[in-house]
Amino acid sequence: MSVNKVILLGNVGRDPEVRYLDTGVAVATFPLATSDRAYTLSNGTQVPERTEWHNLVLWRGLAETAEKYVHKGDKLYVEGKIRTRSYDDQTGAKRYVTEIFVDNMEMLTPKAAPAQQAAPQPQQPVQRQPAASDNGTDDLPF
Repeated sequence: MSVNKVILLGNVGRDPEVRYLDTGVAVATFPLATSDRAYTLSNGTQVPERTEWHNLVLWRGLAETAEKYVHKGDKLYVEGKIRTRSYDDQTGAKRYVTEIFVDNMEMLTPKAAPAQQAAPQPQQPVQRQPAASDNGTDDLPF
């Protein structure tokens, strides 16, 4: 058995680049930055913050969602698989690229409020309407 699973929580480095294949399938690519905080060792040595950049690849519906809603600086949680591919550059040298093929994405940056809305409107509580077979009693013991 083997597992290839990556979980990242970081900030988007630039707006997604989205292209559509001849078949109409959307593919989005963009970088995600994750950072380890700076810290000081017990002997006084300071270790600086370290940022790692990850190349994300999203397909189909996730790519279309990223195209509409993901922007530079947004905080994202992603799950996916790590893949490495190689190619020959213009000088003939072999190059390697490591990418994260995203299976799941959660946008963690709150949506910006519309500019014309001066103050947030209070939300009305949603009342659950009993179903026809619901006699008002719950099967739950609490």
